Amino acid sequence: MSSGRLLLVITLLFAIGDAAAAPALPAITVTDGAQGGQTWSVSLQIVALMTVLTLLPAGLMMMTSFTRIIIVLAILRQALGLVQTPSSQTIIGLALFLTLFIMAPVIDKIYDTAVKPYMNDEMAFDVAAQQASVPLREFMMGQTRENDISMFASIAGYDAFETEADVPFTVLVPAFVTSELKTAFQIGFLLFIPFLIIDLVTASVLMSMGMVMLSPMIISLPFKIMLFVLVDGWNLVIGTLASSFYV
Repeated sequence: MSSGRLLLVITLLFAIGDAAAAPALPAITVTDGAQGGQTWSVSLQIVALMTVLTLLPAGLMMMTSFTRIIIVLAILRQALGLVQTPSSQTIIGLALFLTLFIMAPVIDKIYDTAVKPYMNDEMAFDVAAQQASVPLREFMMGQTRENDISMFASIAGYDAFETEADVPFTVLVPAFVTSELKTAFQIGFLLFIPFLIIDLVTASVLMSMGMVMLSPMIISLPFKIMLFVLVDGWNLVIGTLASSFYV
């Protein structure tokens, strides 16, 4: 057993011993608040928090701008003909921090309307969770197509929604992801066209010169990189992606 695993086992044993020596906490306690709300016990809040943390990666990919960004960057790398440059770690890191930049206004609203009042004991946990969903819902509704919402609503058996607030998250999340996939592939198609033209021109020139055995990708790659650098491609792609969420 390695030293790291041994240290982890010892730490867990001490934690179990301390937990056994400590007085037991009530597992589930719900008390009525002064204003008609309900307050959950600390242990129940910890369980809910841990559950939310396990769903955080899925929420990051399915309920933010991460999906559109990562797909566009992956298509861009494929269009350039660069298989491993930039690396997948670089693309994921760029997509993550660009997602944080785009989602900053939403995060600020969630903190001001839900997290901060809850931390100051001004709002119950269930009310804070409901308030936190409002800015996120507004962002997702702004990027979701109505036909996608109608499709998932009809599949789930819902009637037509009168307002955006009536759309449940079980319908909004898959509709949002579907819309993001469509938008990402549309942007990727537009990015692919100029590089495809360079590949076609290079292949035609090589065939006219009788150089059939020479791969057109080897010749066209420097020209595609030069074109992308001359037009300041990274600035255009990242700027367009960031501005596409708040048009």
